[in-house]
Amino acid sequence: MVDSRGALAQDGRRAERLELRVPTTATQLPAVRGMAGDLAIRMDYDLDAVEDLRLAVDEACATLTQIAKGDAPLTVIFETTRAGLHIEAWVPTAEGVDVPRDGFGWAILATLVDTVDARRSTQDVVPGGDGSPTPVGLIAMDKYLPGQHPSDPGIGAGRNVSVAQ
Repeated sequence: MVDSRGALAQDGRRAERLELRVPTTATQLPAVRGMAGDLAIRMDYDLDAVEDLRLAVDEACATLTQIAKGDAPLTVIFETTRAGLHIEAWVPTAEGVDVPRDGFGWAILATLVDTVDARRSTQDVVPGGDGSPTPVGLIAMDKYLPGQHPSDPGIGAGRNVSVAQ
């Protein structure tokens, strides 16, 4: 589903949102990775950034499939903005389940995108949710286009900052 009714961006373009819902099986995850790569290419990311996004989406989806409740589907929301690509992926989970933020996979994910966060949430809060209080595990990430990093110092905490004068 594509939703282009969002607010106008600074350059007059509307942010577009694409929702992809797939089974949490190994045979379906390449479609999600492919969608991330296709969007990145259309947004004029360089080839290295395109591959970084593909790998990041793959790692996020693989992490979420490990905590999914039963055969619950994986939902991935891609939002294209003037600044870059914002991705939120989530799966329904059992109550109290946390998204793993340790290990090699998380370290790789954190190096591939500009910002990444993982947390518990509910379907009444996440984009594309059904409005119920069903618990979900969520991974949100951003990959900015060159020169489009947010100027707010509170956003993107942990990114490299030069202090040389």
